[in-house]
Amino acid sequence: MEKVWKVIIADDEPIIREGIRNAVDWSALHMEVTAEAEDGEEAMELALRHQIHILLVDLNMPIMNGMELIKEVRKLLPECRIIIITGHDEFGYAQEAIRLQVDDYILKPAQPKQLHSVLSRTVKQLENSMHQSRHLKLASEQIMKNLHMLRERFCLEWMEGHLSYEEIREQLQFLRLPDNAPDILAVIRWPELSPNQSLMKERDRQLLLYAIENIAGELLEAYPSVIFRSYSDLIFIMVWGPCPLEVLTRIEQSVQGYLKLSVVLHSEKVSGGLAAVPAAYKTCKTAVYQGTQISPVAKRAKQYIQTHLHDASLTLESLAELLNVSPVYLSRVIKNELGVSFVAFVTQLRIQRAIQLLNSTDWPIHKIAEQVGYESQHYFSTAFKKVVGVPPIQYRKGPAAGAEGTD
Repeated sequence: MEKVWKVIIADDEPIIREGIRNAVDWSALHMEVTAEAEDGEEAMELALRHQIHILLVDLNMPIMNGMELIKEVRKLLPECRIIIITGHDEFGYAQEAIRLQVDDYILKPAQPKQLHSVLSRTVKQLENSMHQSRHLKLASEQIMKNLHMLRERFCLEWMEGHLSYEEIREQLQFLRLPDNAPDILAVIRWPELSPNQSLMKERDRQLLLYAIENIAGELLEAYPSVIFRSYSDLIFIMVWGPCPLEVLTRIEQSVQGYLKLSVVLHSEKVSGGLAAVPAAYKTCKTAVYQGTQISPVAKRAKQYIQTHLHDASLTLESLAELLNVSPVYLSRVIKNELGVSFVAFVTQLRIQRAIQLLNSTDWPIHKIAEQVGYESQHYFSTAFKKVVGVPPIQYRKGPAAGAEGTD
C-alpha cells in the first residue's frame, strides 16, 4: 500500500487556500490535504494532531505569523517538509527561510505547474528519507542482534592494544557501553582445557565454557559488565563501577559447586583510564597461567588484598576471618605460596600503587597516602622510603632532585 503524505495549508485568506487546494492533483502525488488553517496557532495545533508531513504556509498570518509557526514546527516536527507560499519578495525573509531549512519558497500567485513541480520534488525527498530510515532501522536491529559479538571483538582489540584513544571512545559510545575504562578486569581460565580432544569432547568443552560464562553473567547481572571469550578460550570480564571481590569469588565457588570444575580467576583494578586496560589484561592473563598451582585460599587472599589496598584497617586477622581460616594458617599459606609475608606483600602492593599515583596524578602526598591505605602521611613516607630509597616528595621531583638532596 502506497504511503499517503499528509498536508496542511496555512493561509489567512480562504480564496488562497481554495486556489492551492484546487491547483493540485493531490492523489496523483500520493498526498491528501488533511487540514487547513487561517492562523499560525491553529496550524500548529492541527499539525501536531495529525502529525503532518508537509506544511504549505503563508508568512503573513494573525496570532502567530508564518516564521514563528515554522520555528515551532522545526522544533516539534523536525521531519516535516515546509514550503513557503507568500507575497513577500524580500531578501530578509528568504534568508531567514534558508536558516530554518525551509524546503522551498514560492511567490504568490503560485502557478499550478510550479506548485506541482515543487510538491513532486518534496514527495521524492520524503520517500528517500523514509527508505533511508527503514534501512537505518534494519541496520540498527541487525547491530542489536549482534551486539554481544561486536562488543567481544571490540574488547579483544582494546585489550590487545590495537586501538587508538579516539577509536576506543567512539566504539564505547557506538556499542552502548560506559564511556570510561572499566573499574575491574578479570580473567577466568579452566586449566583442564586441552586443545587435543576429540570432536565429541570439543563440543562438551564448549558447552562447559558456555556454562561458566552463564554463571558469571548471572552473578554480575546487577553490575554494568561485559563477559566474553578469547580465541584461546579464556573468559574475560569487564565491570564498570564498584564490584565487591566476594562477587568474583562466588563465580569460582559456583562453577565448582554446579559444574564440579576448578577454574582460576584473577582480577585487577584498572587504574589510569582507557589506556590502562591492555596492561591490566596482560597482568590477568599472566596470573591465571602462573596461578594454576596456587591454592584457592592464597588466590582469594591475593585478590582481596589487591582490591582493598585503600583499606587502612586491612590486617591478617580481618582477612583470615573473611576467608574463614585461622590467621596462623593464612600467614603460612601466603608465605609459602606468594613468597613473602602478609605485611611485606601488602606493603609491596601499596608502594607500587603509590608510585603509579605519584607518576600519573598531581594529588598531594597525604591524599595518595589515604588512597593506598596509610592513615598518616608520616607513616606512608617512612614505608615508601624504606622500599624505594627516597621519600615520596623527592621521588616525585625526579632524579635531579635526588642528586641535589645528596650534596
